[in-house]
Amino acid sequence: MDTEQIAKDKLFYSPESIFNCLSKEAKDFLREHTTCKSYRKGEMVFVDASTPSGLISLSDGKVKIIKKGAGGREQIVRLSRPCGFIGYRALFAGENYHASAVAMEPSVACIIEKTALFYVMKNDPNLTFAILKSLATELGVSNARTVNLTQKHIRGRLAEALLCLIDTYGFCDDGITLKAQFSRDNIANLSNMTTSNAIRTLSAFASEGVIDLDGRKIKVLNLEQLQKISNIG
Repeated sequence: MDTEQIAKDKLFYSPESIFNCLSKEAKDFLREHTTCKSYRKGEMVFVDASTPSGLISLSDGKVKIIKKGAGGREQIVRLSRPCGFIGYRALFAGENYHASAVAMEPSVACIIEKTALFYVMKNDPNLTFAILKSLATELGVSNARTVNLTQKHIRGRLAEALLCLIDTYGFCDDGITLKAQFSRDNIANLSNMTTSNAIRTLSAFASEGVIDLDGRKIKVLNLEQLQKISNIG
């Protein structure tokens, strides 16, 4: 079975798929109107100001949603994991993208044609409500991150960023090593701080026994303390 077929199976038939509420006929119809593409690390999945042509779902890999601010500094707005959707706010709002999506490692993404998706949504309210719930959940997370990034101090922001990585990607089999191996630049961009501040704060957490650093690998030795640092802000 080729990569595209595997990706489509994961999109429509995996246990966590949002399309599980649909009939087999509806799933097959959407599958026929879905294309999948592989992306290299650093390759753009979509770019700011471009027009959405359909609903994008990540099948494999990691993708970051970024927005460039003053001076071209990059801010990571959101992270996507397999079976997650990206860029769909713009699709349903009838707008161009307001950010860009970049593959952080070799990734595979599928795109469901807009007209086919809207046809199924109009005929099956279960899918519409499922997507609405997903949008509402994402909005809640986004609102919380906005408050955290503007009101927390550096230590609180970095702790919150590490908790975000845990929530999004989880741990390796040992239960303490983050599955996501991010560069210091990406951790800084996720935390809304300079790279030098991110490096210093990570080192401080390591010296306090909260985490352990091994290159890009981060082990969380004291999750309770990490959560406390995030809560204190």
